[in-house]
Amino acid sequence: METEFMQDGKSVITMKLLHYFITEKNYNPIILQGVDNEIWLENLDEDCKVIRIVSNYIHNDEQYSFDVFKTKRIMKKIKKKTFSFRLNVMSIFLDMGENVSKELNSDPNLMAICVHDEKDITKNDFIKKHFPDLGSKMKYNEEGVELFAKITKDINQHNKDDASKMAKLFKNKGPYVTYFLIAVNVIFYLVPILLGQYQNIINDYCIHGPSIRAGQYYRLLTGTILHGGFFHLLFNCYALYVIGSQIENFLGKIKYPIIYIFSALIGALFSMTFNASAASIGASGAIFGLMGALVYFGYYYRVYLGNVVKSQILPLIALNLGLGFIMSGVDNFAHIGGLIGGAMMTMALGVKDKTTTFEKVNGWVIVTIFTLFIGYLAFVYSA
Repeated sequence: METEFMQDGKSVITMKLLHYFITEKNYNPIILQGVDNEIWLENLDEDCKVIRIVSNYIHNDEQYSFDVFKTKRIMKKIKKKTFSFRLNVMSIFLDMGENVSKELNSDPNLMAICVHDEKDITKNDFIKKHFPDLGSKMKYNEEGVELFAKITKDINQHNKDDASKMAKLFKNKGPYVTYFLIAVNVIFYLVPILLGQYQNIINDYCIHGPSIRAGQYYRLLTGTILHGGFFHLLFNCYALYVIGSQIENFLGKIKYPIIYIFSALIGALFSMTFNASAASIGASGAIFGLMGALVYFGYYYRVYLGNVVKSQILPLIALNLGLGFIMSGVDNFAHIGGLIGGAMMTMALGVKDKTTTFEKVNGWVIVTIFTLFIGYLAFVYSA
């Protein structure tokens, strides 16, 4: 059966294309229900996000038009699943009639390529531009069953390596930094109470714009580890445990506290700028920064976390911000500042295996400019 399979020209080309896009370009298969004789692959980091290999026979314009309609419908579903605003697809047709009018499709995001033999691949301008090495990578010394065995082995090994990498990324590594941050918040709540200095500590170390502008800069951070009551502390520590442990797993034990502290700082500066002379305390600005970091990370791993970000993280952020505007006594500006700060610092620090050096440099430029801007607003404009 294997020898007979490999003698089919379409099957040979299909296997070679799969080998290239999966092992060379890190595309991943998309599981679709009710789709026959098609293979869908995605890599959201590539210019061409989706590759579609079609072995169905497309024999007239009507059938091609229906194929375009079906492809657009499926792409809408993939957009929702992957939390993507824009997707393009390259459909590689292995059995399209010569008289089909490809001009029927005017959507620039749907590229149709006809491949009857391997020479067609090297002639196509779109492939030359986006995948210039595809033609050379489809040349093998093996033939027949040996070729099939090699390609299958390479693809299986690549998938195994990817699975191992994802397991390592999402594995619970022990949220020790999170435990430390929780302990700091608890200690700075309990010790002042035990010493009978709770209100004095609040007054002397809270976020207070006029005092900070007068030179008490430490308040920018000390105010973020103080809390206004047991339930305030309990809620923030629980949120820190749930969200912080995830960020610690995903981004590591070095990037995590940097994001936390920077988010707390930006949240405090926002509070100074927009809360006038009002005093503010609490770790919620830093926690919102972790939410911003989680959204940024989830965008890059949206194939795995897209549904979680849309159905859980974004609604949670919207709900808490909404309650912050409705309820009195909530420093919602610190929340907003922390959220922005967390996302920006995550951009600057980067997501492993996803962001490029150029993107991280841009992130640091944005962080620097934004920090100087909000610092100016807090210390000069709002003074």
